[in-house]
Amino acid sequence: MKDKLFMHVEEVQEQLCVSRAFAYNIIRDLNKELESKGFKVINGRVSRKYFNEKFYGIKDDEKGE
Repeated sequence: MKDKLFMHVEEVQEQLCVSRAFAYNIIRDLNKELESKGFKVINGRVSRKYFNEKFYGIKDDEKGE
């Protein structure tokens, strides 16, 4: 699952140990930020890269991949 481009609500919920409703709120907020920057988004999913940058400060080039 870690190699997929998008995270679903269940994965956000598991990563952050939050309720399903709160995970949806996080996805919605992150997607609003991405839309304001001109990116297209998919409701109910969030970019794994953007999630990692916002929550952990991790960029793809820092992972050593």
